[in-house]
Amino acid sequence: MKIAYFVNHYPKVSHSFIRREILALERQGFEIERIALRGWDGELPDTDDQAERDRTRYVLRGGLSGLFLPTLRALLAAPARFFAAVVLAARMARCSQRGILYHLVYVAEACRVLQWVRAFGASRLHAHFGTNSADVAMLARVLGGPPYSFTVHGPDEFSRPMGLADKVHRANFVVAISSFTRSQLYLRSIHVDWNRIGVAHCGLERSFYEGQPTQTANSARFVCVGRICAEKGHLLLVEAAARLKAKLIPFELVLAGDGPMRGTVEELIQRHGLSGHVRITGWIGSDTVRDEILAARALVLPSFAEGLPVVLMEAMALRRPVLTTYIAGIPELVLQGDSGWLFPAGSLDALAAAMEDCLAKSTVELGRMGDAAFARVVERHSIDRECAKLADLFRAPASAMV
Repeated sequence: MKIAYFVNHYPKVSHSFIRREILALERQGFEIERIALRGWDGELPDTDDQAERDRTRYVLRGGLSGLFLPTLRALLAAPARFFAAVVLAARMARCSQRGILYHLVYVAEACRVLQWVRAFGASRLHAHFGTNSADVAMLARVLGGPPYSFTVHGPDEFSRPMGLADKVHRANFVVAISSFTRSQLYLRSIHVDWNRIGVAHCGLERSFYEGQPTQTANSARFVCVGRICAEKGHLLLVEAAARLKAKLIPFELVLAGDGPMRGTVEELIQRHGLSGHVRITGWIGSDTVRDEILAARALVLPSFAEGLPVVLMEAMALRRPVLTTYIAGIPELVLQGDSGWLFPAGSLDALAAAMEDCLAKSTVELGRMGDAAFARVVERHSIDRECAKLADLFRAPASAMV
């Protein structure tokens, strides 16, 4: 069975979960065509991502002018379908922060996607994220393409109105990455469409954690892995680090990643005199991420907004407890006092207290928590098991889901 995967930006450092999903489906016998709007340039530290880039077709690589011929062909081949797509795009624009011109470009992008999907012979089109990726997939369906589906992660898909109800209603099925994400889709769709929405978790490959050291790191190091942006709570984390320093508690903090707020975070580090305690790595590949997690006592992620972070799964699979906020889908994975610490988002007091408590734990206690974390994540986030759920959805007759 042939499936076209469509993503706004692929491959991407923070989108390793999409690569794992595609490769797992290929192991289960599917043929996957990779299509993305962007992602053909830029630095990719991970060799697996570099290989994926070579296998991906890019809609906007030739600029907007490169969409002219596919759009003209779609118009001439099926004018009624084309104008139906334009009407739908205009309606989508009314409930979006982006205007009609953006949505007409989505129609042109869908014409290009339709051309490649047909040439590949795909019987399904699957998008990741319920934003413009799902818009384009829906428009490609109206233009005569195959049934489409999409995976919703959050929180961006829920932060502004984007016509999610219409995208769910027209979809073959919709995948939520957690029960919380499913609840947000329920909230934004009509009841008769709830049976289209299922849960399939992001997953890890066994090769990520098999053969890795199982002992607890005998260090006072925390690692925070993620894009340095407002949502991840890095500024609050630096403030908590300053409290530990003021108490003369030995610690290290590694911020593994990069992003738009790096300069602001670096300024705060300097203001608190934390340059000897805090290190920023910049973008690093998955092997280096794994090494940083293994060298740490625990992973800390004080996010203000999330879906269900894959890095929590990675740390738990490497037998490291996690310190994070009880928002979105996180409490479905992390159990307070068992596999880590959960605290209120935005609470500096609670974050600093959790870090201090983690530093006070013995290696035996941390080892017990790490083992519990490992058992929990392996049970819930095996990529092959979760992709088997997707495989069942793709193989089901489309008429049974519409």
